[in-house]
Amino acid sequence: MSNAAQNKPVPGMNEKDWKAIANSKAFKHLIAIKRTFIVPAFAIFFLNYLALAVLVGYAPKFASTRVIGTVTIAYLFALSQFAVGWLIAALYLLAAAKFDALTADILAHAGELHGGQ
Repeated sequence: MSNAAQNKPVPGMNEKDWKAIANSKAFKHLIAIKRTFIVPAFAIFFLNYLALAVLVGYAPKFASTRVIGTVTIAYLFALSQFAVGWLIAALYLLAAAKFDALTADILAHAGELHGGQ
C-alpha cells in the first residue's frame, strides 16, 4: 500500500467517529499487537544501552580487556548497540506490514459504517 493511500483521510469522519474507532475491539487489538512488539524491543535496547555503562562502571578491568589488537570488550559492546538498533529497526519493518494491514482494515470498516449512514 502506498503512503498516499495510507494517509488518505476518511471523508466526513468526525470526532465521534474517531472515538468509536478508538473504542472498537479491532483498534484495541491493534494497540495490543503493537505493544507486544514495542515494549520488548524498547526493553532489549535500553538494557543493552544500560549494560555498557554498568560494564564500564563496575568492571572496568574486564571492559578494557583487549580482544583483537587494540579493540576492547567495551568497544565491541558499544558497536553491538548499532547492530541491536538496526536489528530492531529491521524487525519493526517486518511487523509494520501487519500493523498497516490492521489499520487499513479498521479504516475501511469505519468508512463502510460512516458511508452507510
